[in-house]
Amino acid sequence: MNNSQLSSTANNDQIEKLYQALIDSWNRRDAQSFAVLFTEDGETIGFDGSQLIGQSEIASNLHEIFSHHVTPPYITKVKDVRFFGPDTAILRAVVGMIPPGRTEIEPQLNAIQTLVATKSERGWLIAHLQTTPAQFHGRPDLLEQLTQEIEQVRSATHK
Repeated sequence: MNNSQLSSTANNDQIEKLYQALIDSWNRRDAQSFAVLFTEDGETIGFDGSQLIGQSEIASNLHEIFSHHVTPPYITKVKDVRFFGPDTAILRAVVGMIPPGRTEIEPQLNAIQTLVATKSERGWLIAHLQTTPAQFHGRPDLLEQLTQEIEQVRSATHK
């Protein structure tokens, strides 16, 4: 590998580690750890379309959610990381969830997540996170295919 490829691999790893830290924070139901991964004015658009802007609003809202709801953990698969210069990257992932008391992935909770990361003096931070329901209206075969893809990740990590 040449220096450019090594640098690219290291940067991809940093973006994937940032995303994994976000997922781990969600799965631990730790609102503060989730929020500090964002820039001060970072924003997230949730599964239901709700928009939260800034670390304090993200932390406060998630604290309320985690206090009043049993949120299922994410099962994730990173599909792509792309860089738009040395200080900006986009990560795209697919996610699924198993609701409490269930043993199977709930296809209606499958989603596509897009994360925009920016490099700062603190390292890589999230500027934007969007979670879009993967409903594939009128195309149940695509929903089933995505559910199977997420199930393969779950099976591989629970061996």
